Amino acid sequence: MPVPSRAGVGLKADHVDAILDTRPDVGWFEVHAENYMGAGGPPHRWLTAICRVYPLSVHGVGLSIGSAGSLDKAHLARLRALVRRYEPGLVSEHLAWSSHAGIHYNDLLPLPYSAETLDRVADHVDLLQETLARPVLIENPATYVAFEASDMSELDFLRALVARTGCGLLLDVNNVLVSATNGAFSAEDYLDSFPLEAVGELHLAGHARERDGRGAEILIDAHDRAVPDTVWTLYERTLGRSGPLPTLIEWDNDLPDWTTLLAEAGAAERRLRAAHGLSGAAAPSGRQSHARAR
Repeated sequence: MPVPSRAGVGLKADHVDAILDTRPDVGWFEVHAENYMGAGGPPHRWLTAICRVYPLSVHGVGLSIGSAGSLDKAHLARLRALVRRYEPGLVSEHLAWSSHAGIHYNDLLPLPYSAETLDRVADHVDLLQETLARPVLIENPATYVAFEASDMSELDFLRALVARTGCGLLLDVNNVLVSATNGAFSAEDYLDSFPLEAVGELHLAGHARERDGRGAEILIDAHDRAVPDTVWTLYERTLGRSGPLPTLIEWDNDLPDWTTLLAEAGAAERRLRAAHGLSGAAAPSGRQSHARAR
């Protein structure tokens, strides 16, 4: 099923029974691909039941698409099997790396934005799309440092990646605020220049506030709390340019009860409708990424 331009949430085991018992009015669900790469068991029973009712987006977190080495062929094969099994409406991955020389890190690490990095990431995106026989969305990262080796901006890098590979983009609005705060640039200016014509999905999440060794505020992409007002404001600004897009509430840590998560999705749904004069009516059905078919 195509993913509609409505609010969706991440599917968690703690919530599956409540979802299947009540069939809430949620636009779609998203899962992390790596949680469903086994052959069977409870995760696949849950997901099969959910997919009979709701559209699905598959979000990869472990492919390490920015790695200096080759992509893991076994991981690619497992991802292809998962995508063939469920035929999700959207598939996405991160602009980041998380493994090197056989060592895997429990984090999504940033990249220098250079011609060399672009060549490598574009090759990896091409291979991923050829393996899956479909376009994918690449997500902008949350960053905490800038690289002296970078010779282009993140926006220029993303535009070039889309032009080179035909991929789409996943715009994480919380990541923009995190990166802008940590990097001392304007989140509003970044969003106003983002190539929204390539965006197929939006993400919203909460973040933690901390202080660095000099006492300056830094934001951490924590996914452990409700979406703050600052992110809602940036989301509304984005909707004003983009039109309705599938919007995910990400809440992966310190997971709340289902009622709380459903309320967050409802807050996003109301903004989708209000921004486009759709009060009282369902948001339009899904606008898919403009990435070309492969």
